[in-house]
Amino acid sequence: MSNFQAPLRDIDFVLFELFDYESHCQVLPGGGDLNRDLATAILNENARFCQEVLAPLNPVGDSQGCRWHDGQVQTPDGFKEAYQQYCQAGWPSMTRNQAYGGQGLPLSLGVVLNEMVASANAAWAMYPGLSQGAMHTIEVHGTQYQQQTYLPRLTSGDWTGTMCLTEAHCGSDLGLLRTRAEPQADGSYRITGTKIFISAGDHDMAENIIHIVLARLPDAPAGTKGISLFIVPKFQVNADGSLGAPNHVNCGSIEHKMGIHGNATCVLNFDGATATLLGEPNKGLNGMFTFMNLARLGTGSQGLALAEAAWQKSLAYARARLQMRSLTGPKNPQGIADPIIVHPDVRRMLLTQKALTEGARMLAYFAAMQIDISQHGADPAARDDAEEMLSILTPIAKAFMTETGFESTNHALQCFGGHGYIREWGLEQIVRDSRIASLYEGTTGIQALDLLGRKVLMTQGQALQGFVRMIDDFCLSQADNDALAHLCKPLVELKSEWLGLTQSIGARAMQNPDEVGAASVDYIMYSGYLTLAYLWGRAAACAHQALTEKPEEQAFYQAKLHTARFYYERILPRTRALVQSIKSGADNLMALPESDFIF
Repeated sequence: MSNFQAPLRDIDFVLFELFDYESHCQVLPGGGDLNRDLATAILNENARFCQEVLAPLNPVGDSQGCRWHDGQVQTPDGFKEAYQQYCQAGWPSMTRNQAYGGQGLPLSLGVVLNEMVASANAAWAMYPGLSQGAMHTIEVHGTQYQQQTYLPRLTSGDWTGTMCLTEAHCGSDLGLLRTRAEPQADGSYRITGTKIFISAGDHDMAENIIHIVLARLPDAPAGTKGISLFIVPKFQVNADGSLGAPNHVNCGSIEHKMGIHGNATCVLNFDGATATLLGEPNKGLNGMFTFMNLARLGTGSQGLALAEAAWQKSLAYARARLQMRSLTGPKNPQGIADPIIVHPDVRRMLLTQKALTEGARMLAYFAAMQIDISQHGADPAARDDAEEMLSILTPIAKAFMTETGFESTNHALQCFGGHGYIREWGLEQIVRDSRIASLYEGTTGIQALDLLGRKVLMTQGQALQGFVRMIDDFCLSQADNDALAHLCKPLVELKSEWLGLTQSIGARAMQNPDEVGAASVDYIMYSGYLTLAYLWGRAAACAHQALTEKPEEQAFYQAKLHTARFYYERILPRTRALVQSIKSGADNLMALPESDFIF
């Protein structure tokens, strides 16, 4: 059952009304011509492709899955043809460098487009999605030869890219990595080892697949300081750019997974595969983070995308399903019962989805615009500020948007009752597909340690100051707006509490380092709720002003104001439990001896 409709009105609100996207683009290279009309035309065409081509293939991909035979992967029916249409329309090149055949539009526009693609078909979206990170990594760290060899064909979509980190014994702890890289007399390398969980690692949709691979040189130091980054194409590339012989990399198998069945999650065997070094020797982790940080925002957006798809289905069902009468009297007196949307508990689930999903959209687009500024801003100080802001927002976006995205999909399924558990309605697929997002590209626990341990405490809280100033500036700008006092007052209080919690954790961690790990997940979720509180405050201010300027859209803006109120009164109080959990410390986790964990 496919009835996905791209949320174009809310996208327009967030981009152009909340964040003044036109002005943002005017100061970016290649963005000067991207006015609201042009951006809207692009978004509308992307929406059409998603609704008409990708969404109908979503249940096909889930039911058929990928098929593996003799080292080759066959994607579900229609996936290859959809990808050909995607490339012919120029979508892979939309935000890429014009020097390699791209259209040079801002990366943030790509984040918006990719959200719609993932809502329509999350498994399919991963094939072109990973290529974006591969292109960015080669553009930042590659030699001129590597850029000229690989980027034009990746930009056109003729080739796709992957990220190859994980090994069977080595997940988040990349210091344990064993894949070897042997230097050759001609300056190339031979890669030997096995990588697992490689999304889009093999398929039949593109002519070549360019693997970005972590491996160790023979004389490399132990641990993460001895990891290098390499380019390993599935087919070797001749000097004239044509495809040569197959490289010594093959797909040993594909995983049988809970969800995203339409995407091939591969075991890749590198048996002396020819490679070239990407970046400096033993600096591979730095290069891979170029890829991973984009992938983390993309994964957060996947949580948003699937939450949107689930929200649409549950809202339509809640309006149509007739069950019982409203406690305050019949709302559908001519029918046998009232639609379930009249019942308070169904409203709770629907509004929770709406608040979290629309809040996540604001967070995703705001973070994407910070990437634009950090990469292309004309003012060096503005670039530095954006980079600092991203150091905080990236782990929050990845962790919070995937955790609340999964929560939202479960609320959507619950709205259906038993029907949600049945395949024909499509909700159980969305729930299964969304579960992976908080696992790959660094689990929620890994993101939480990165935020609290590396970004916040290692900078003694300095990394938070840009975000704190942003909250202060917003609340100061609304000081005379009585209509927003019920939002600004708790927002200021939460901001101060956040800083106090940070100091408290840091002080305890000086005595016991386990305090960081004990507090980290609660801390990142608190940070996420605070971030959305700030964004919902801004959205409410924008909607309040628009009520007088656009009376014809009163219902839309009143819904924004109501959802902001719901978020503050029903969801933001979750921070109370998180504070108590953080303050309880590490002892209640670590005091029980491991030997006493008995079943």
